[in-house]
Amino acid sequence: MYGLWCLACIAGFTLWHGLRVSLGALVGVPDRRGGLYDRELRSWGWHLISAARLPVTVAGLERLEPERPYVFASNHGSFADTWVLPAYLPGSLRFIAKRELYSIPLFGRALRATGQIAVDRRDLDAATQSYEHAAQMVRGGRSVIVFVEGTRSRDGSLLEFKKGAFVLAIGAGVPLVPVYLRGTQCVLPRGSLWVRLHPVELVVGTPIPTNGLTYDDRDALSARARRWFEEQQAGVDAVGSQA
Repeated sequence: MYGLWCLACIAGFTLWHGLRVSLGALVGVPDRRGGLYDRELRSWGWHLISAARLPVTVAGLERLEPERPYVFASNHGSFADTWVLPAYLPGSLRFIAKRELYSIPLFGRALRATGQIAVDRRDLDAATQSYEHAAQMVRGGRSVIVFVEGTRSRDGSLLEFKKGAFVLAIGAGVPLVPVYLRGTQCVLPRGSLWVRLHPVELVVGTPIPTNGLTYDDRDALSARARRWFEEQQAGVDAVGSQA
């Protein structure tokens, strides 16, 4: 029953908020920071977390300046990541989203209405233009969330990092913030539609300055962020081995 309830809530709340932002875009509601589209994205995440009764703990938010734009670099274990991140991270947020998602009825329309940034990973020129657009948004005061692995991990292990988040942070001239999500792959495993009740933890790392960095520094920035992610996983493994 729990799985059916959560599935109905995912469909229902996505429909509700999707219709609201689609209608807003249709009648010309402007896309401004803190406006309709920001509120609906955050509310969608909160509604789904509440409906699934997910126990979420958050650490590290005090490291952020709420009004400052960042590039958030997150691991990706589950569709549930897209609920947790906008529910808890501050500011006006936009996701880098793979273009295939835009073909989903209503959901794709909602992505367009809320100004999420589509990236076609099969077309390098188009992807470059998408990241340039993202950099303009960040310079304009919005934060962008990038899943650094580019796809969902099946078991929570870290996959190879893509370079987009690091190039974006350097190009936009804002700090890169590593964000670690723990437990979401157990909530909604890749390839499954059934939500499972499991604790989730969101850990926000210390912002990494990009002042003075150039495109040639992207690999070093990626390596620095990856070390932080590996430390988060190693800490959990150490605790588990002592239990």
